Amino acid sequence: MKKNQTTYQSADWPDQKQPIRRWLLTLVTVLAVGLIAGACLEEDVDRTFQGPYFVRFTDSSLAYKESYSKPIAIRVHNAGPILNQPITIKYTVSGTAREGKDYTIVGTKGTVVIPANKSFGEISVKLINNANNILESQSLTFNLTSVEPTSLQVGFGTGEVPIGKAFTLTIQDDCLFGGLYTGSLTVNQQTATISDVAITSTDCKNYLLSNWNTGLLTFNAIKAPLTFIDNGDNSLTIPAQASTNLGSTDTLSGTGAWNPRDRKITLNLRIKVALTNPARDTTFAFTQTYTPQ
Repeated sequence: MKKNQTTYQSADWPDQKQPIRRWLLTLVTVLAVGLIAGACLEEDVDRTFQGPYFVRFTDSSLAYKESYSKPIAIRVHNAGPILNQPITIKYTVSGTAREGKDYTIVGTKGTVVIPANKSFGEISVKLINNANNILESQSLTFNLTSVEPTSLQVGFGTGEVPIGKAFTLTIQDDCLFGGLYTGSLTVNQQTATISDVAITSTDCKNYLLSNWNTGLLTFNAIKAPLTFIDNGDNSLTIPAQASTNLGSTDTLSGTGAWNPRDRKITLNLRIKVALTNPARDTTFAFTQTYTPQ
């Protein structure tokens, strides 16, 4: 019996070149990825900041009420390596605010120094409280003009106004009694005081005092607010009002006065307490003085 014989042509054999082709394709892909990665790495290195280093205002603007009594620090910093020598920066001042009437500059006007081995210096501005119940605002603009050593530059960028070269301080007018005060109460020749008592108003007639607790309540940490009214003749009225720090049926009221010479506020407070045993009302009266800080 004759066996079947099958003859294979070369075209019928599996292509032995396929593994080689796949290997070559893989090699080309790896080389391409390597070239791309190398290009990205080189580009990242090129992005490294090479300078020049510069000085600038830390902030671009700030706003304070004219009743703010603490010095305002306007910071100028060195955006570069810390130097072992002082950096002297010159600046100019302009704006609608009036020097000597709305503000004063503490120290040498026109120059701010970053000390050696430090990263920043400060311009110190003190506001003058000339509140007159006219709620307007003034502005004060500082511009950096030059710096020593000259290896540094003023501001960042080459535009018309480089970043960080200018700073604006807005001085917001405040109401007559607005600001921070120190409250005091004297009882039996002993005086208790509290600081940073804020008095604020949105219409210069009705005021909010943030804390009248000059050691009167059980815990000094309790902040007890009250409201009072400006009568327009240096006298004040404290309308009867409840307080969450008193009993639910207790009320707080009184009168007061403002001294235009030293701007001190005197409050004559009355606390009406409803007692249950025996059932009667008792009034406690005391006088507090609030001195501008």
